[in-house]
Amino acid sequence: MKRLRTTFVLILLVLSTPAWAWWGGGHDILTQATIKTLPDEMPEFFRSATAGKMIAHCAYDPDLSKERYVPHARTAEYGEHYFDLELIKDNPVPENRDEFLKLCAKMELEPRKVGLLPYAVAEYTERLALAFAEYRKWPDNPIIQYKCYVYAGFLAHYAQDMCQPLHLTVHFDGIVQEDGSKLHEGIHTIVDSSIEVMKLDPTELSKGHEIKPVKELMPAIVEQIKIGNKLVDNVYHLVQDYENLENPSEELLEFTKGLSREAVQWTASLYLTAWELSGEIKLPGWLER
Repeated sequence: MKRLRTTFVLILLVLSTPAWAWWGGGHDILTQATIKTLPDEMPEFFRSATAGKMIAHCAYDPDLSKERYVPHARTAEYGEHYFDLELIKDNPVPENRDEFLKLCAKMELEPRKVGLLPYAVAEYTERLALAFAEYRKWPDNPIIQYKCYVYAGFLAHYAQDMCQPLHLTVHFDGIVQEDGSKLHEGIHTIVDSSIEVMKLDPTELSKGHEIKPVKELMPAIVEQIKIGNKLVDNVYHLVQDYENLENPSEELLEFTKGLSREAVQWTASLYLTAWELSGEIKLPGWLER
């Protein structure tokens, strides 16, 4: 009965969800694990249990913006969660959103069809860096701390989506066949649910990491996309195992833990990158908090 209930919920999500992402509970688990793994050089207010809960709370919000009741936000948000790498062929991933739009126009591609995930990650890393720069100048201002939590929540969501391989491929919900049909259609929402249904432990996911900032933001993002894209075949190799998430095979459990730990590592490295970048930011003279 419990398995039937889980299957029913999955079917409802397939029918009602306009775009793809780890389930909200999965983002919650990954984000709380990320905060637990941050190094001491990050500010204390950002490493507390309260911070973990607040940032995890905000990590739900990008998916909330895709609800049909907010059509403008939904349209803007939809493409921020994925990047179908194969569609740009041998072209390098453009450095910024404007250059990406130009490439899409040249290739006669709809930008939202390809997806804009790398730019969401880069932009929110820099927004968080700006908020950290304000914190450095006004460390006792709680409003600035709250703003850091909000930006960190959004960044966590997009960074973690980048570690779900089916967010990075044209085969995002089944292997596309020559006639346009899909083999294993419906797999995406099952993969998205895996962290939450398996009830992975944030404390366990936080262990054993060595967190370092990235040297160059966009090249690191592109490399992360390529790493995830190479794991698409692994997902489809385990397609039958995904049919029983509540009693997963050892191979599926280890694979899901591996994706989860990669998401934690990646999110934490972006937080540390934002913190280090904030030390180089000179705030404008007109800004007074």
